[in-house]
Amino acid sequence: MVLNWIWVAFFLIAFAVATVHLLATGDAGIFQNIVDSTFNSAKTGFEISLGLTGVLSLWLGVMKIGEKGGVVNALARLLSPVFCRLFPALPKNDPVYGSIFMNLAANMLGLDNAATPMGLKAMERMQELNARKETASDPMIMFLVLNTSGLTIVPVAIMVYRAQMGAAQPADIFLPILIATFFSTMVGLTVTALIQRIRFDKVLIGFLGGMSLIVALVIWGFISLPSVKIGPVSTSVANILLVLIIVCFIISGIRAKISVYDTFVEGAKEGFTTAVRIIPYLIAILVGIGVFRASGAMDAMTDAIGWLSGKCGLDNSFAAALPTAFMKPLSGSGARGLMIDAMTTYGPDSFVGRLACIFQGSTDTTFYILAVYFGSVGIRNTRYSVLCGLLADLAGIVAAIFMAYLFFSE
Repeated sequence: MVLNWIWVAFFLIAFAVATVHLLATGDAGIFQNIVDSTFNSAKTGFEISLGLTGVLSLWLGVMKIGEKGGVVNALARLLSPVFCRLFPALPKNDPVYGSIFMNLAANMLGLDNAATPMGLKAMERMQELNARKETASDPMIMFLVLNTSGLTIVPVAIMVYRAQMGAAQPADIFLPILIATFFSTMVGLTVTALIQRIRFDKVLIGFLGGMSLIVALVIWGFISLPSVKIGPVSTSVANILLVLIIVCFIISGIRAKISVYDTFVEGAKEGFTTAVRIIPYLIAILVGIGVFRASGAMDAMTDAIGWLSGKCGLDNSFAAALPTAFMKPLSGSGARGLMIDAMTTYGPDSFVGRLACIFQGSTDTTFYILAVYFGSVGIRNTRYSVLCGLLADLAGIVAAIFMAYLFFSE
């Protein structure tokens, strides 16, 4: 429903701004620009969707190998001491932990569409254990906040979009996204745990402290590098990690004596279906954004934010990428369209293009996740879910801006 009104607003605002422009200047060419943008945006959306088919098929195939090869179960057992403390109301060794881990793992790999089915499965099981069927339970809220904070280790889809847009180093946003999304997740997890009165014992403190130390070391290591080496080193780390994940999953399949090839194909089919399914959504949002920008409304909005930042004595280079940050809590497809639009307009290797990508990967679609996950099990009273989710989003946005200036400031 929210996205519906946003999409309608794109067209109504664009028409109003174009009409004012026509009355003020007498130039009717702006309406021709709007019409041209609809055709160009529709073509771009279709081409991007086709390009995304391959990477979704690849990673869903690899994930399927990892699932049948036992990697998922092994990692779930490894993380069970932490999960049992984050979800104390759930029974120990319950099958829901497997679904939770698969969902979080897919999100960590940047595979949003692959994460949704496992997330819905986890919500169904938690609803079975929920005594108040129309009210969100504490485990549901913790799970939702971990999703909305958007912890991303390998932003596969974003790197693919950057490659398609001609970025010189598509993976150079890897570490900035990792750091920004880490802060988002830490804030969301901590706030939710405090509200739920989850006790931070030695295991949780050790886990969170260890994760914080790793991120701090990463930041320190890259700050100490010459600026010209940050991009290449970040790209190399991402590429090594991607190859390592694929190899480990394949080895697990061999050890489990499954047909690795057939299992990969089985998962890849799901990737193809997912890529085809997003075509109309991507075209719709790109056309709306194209109309909004062609009318001059987008420039007016970003100019206003940039002007205000300048008046406050701040560098306002980040303002042009803010639409992606504002859209992300409402719609993943909307934010994705704005990210692509920023790279198209300013260039994939520009500060704005890179920051838009970091915004896209630093948080998740809070309202969309709440609507889909809670709606799937009939939850009406979401309690404090929105508050915790939006606080995590805010932390991710602020961290993304800092990371963009740290890594890509010119």
